[in-house]
Amino acid sequence: YRAGHPAISGVYARQIAEDVNTEDAWSITATTFSICLKQEDADDKTRQFCAQQAEAAYQAVISINPEEVNHRVNLALTYTDYPPKDNPMKGILQLREVVAGYPDNPQGYIALAQLSIKTNQWENAAKRLEKAVELAPDNPDAVCNLARVYETLKRTDEAAALGTRCQELVK
Repeated sequence: YRAGHPAISGVYARQIAEDVNTEDAWSITATTFSICLKQEDADDKTRQFCAQQAEAAYQAVISINPEEVNHRVNLALTYTDYPPKDNPMKGILQLREVVAGYPDNPQGYIALAQLSIKTNQWENAAKRLEKAVELAPDNPDAVCNLARVYETLKRTDEAAALGTRCQELVK
């Protein structure tokens, strides 16, 4: 992994996960393949391989702990990073299912907001992050991203207040 080859290290992580079959081992495997998937210099075959492996590892970890929302969010983000050709909206739809199924968990809202930011849908991002901050006022991912969104929307007073709060949370 340190040598810059997450696909290879993902294969080793998968072998370990198959042997020990724990939530942590499968989570590490899935995360490693997700990192591989996000490498900008990876060719399409490598990205496809990493996407398939990440999906399988997230499915395995979800089967071990189906109530851990982060695993579901990360699986959905895998689909947004490498959308299936027959269902390009699969990741977004899964994130919406996470929000519907776990409305009191901020992670789904944060993930949808980050996708809204990527596509310059700033108002949607603000609404989702506002909900996340309401649910988890001490979550730096929610607070700091909302400060950034407010800044972009020229809501300077709100951005400044959240920016200060963000700095307190990340200390």
